[in-house]
Amino acid sequence: MRGLRILLTVVVILGVLFVVVDRVAVYFAQDEAAGKVQTSENLASAPDVSIKGFPFLTQVASGELDDVELGIKTYEATTANTSGGGTSTIRIDDLKADMKDVKFSNGYSSATAASATGSASIAYDQLLKAAKSQPTDIFTGVTAQVVNLSDGGDGKIKVDVKISVGGRETTYPVLSTVTVDGDTVKVHADNLPKLVVDLADSRIRSITDFQQTIDQLPGGVKLASVQAAKNSVEIKVKGSNVRLAG
Repeated sequence: MRGLRILLTVVVILGVLFVVVDRVAVYFAQDEAAGKVQTSENLASAPDVSIKGFPFLTQVASGELDDVELGIKTYEATTANTSGGGTSTIRIDDLKADMKDVKFSNGYSSATAASATGSASIAYDQLLKAAKSQPTDIFTGVTAQVVNLSDGGDGKIKVDVKISVGGRETTYPVLSTVTVDGDTVKVHADNLPKLVVDLADSRIRSITDFQQTIDQLPGGVKLASVQAAKNSVEIKVKGSNVRLAG
């Protein structure tokens, strides 16, 4: 009996040591992975990396991790917009991605996930960059411009459009639907003020309706869906063969 107790004690101690070593290894691996992602994506600060599953060491031995969660506080995406042409940047906030079946290669210097799903947000002031925010002629003596974006409730965006007629300015709130088409976020006015409709629907829609292409998200993830929320536009992302680093 004494020998059995000693054996059980040794087994427990070895088990505890294995867990400690495994968790320490995870900590260092997460820190190393965060550094590589920061470098590969040119981030201002290191992202949060959380490696799920236990034990970690056996996953490393197989060259594949079951589940890795990535969090990037802010990301400056290079974009193109069809309203003004050219390229610019737009800030993506709170990008979170859950990576599945992450395989290592080149001595663990690079990693690719079989699939990824996640979420992020685009503040209204960032999306406003895609709109025609400068006064634009509709008719002689009549101009229009988008001056603000905000939550319109029920998943809609409220687009404030300022109309200037003969020097008199009036701001109209226009409820708009926001959708995703490929890698482009589109904002489309559901209705227009009667005065505007009387002037010309198509001409004012060239101001109220706009879109923003976002085709360079981290790792190659793509836009999946979008919805207006209280302080921002909330987006869902997804991807396959997503490159984490290397």
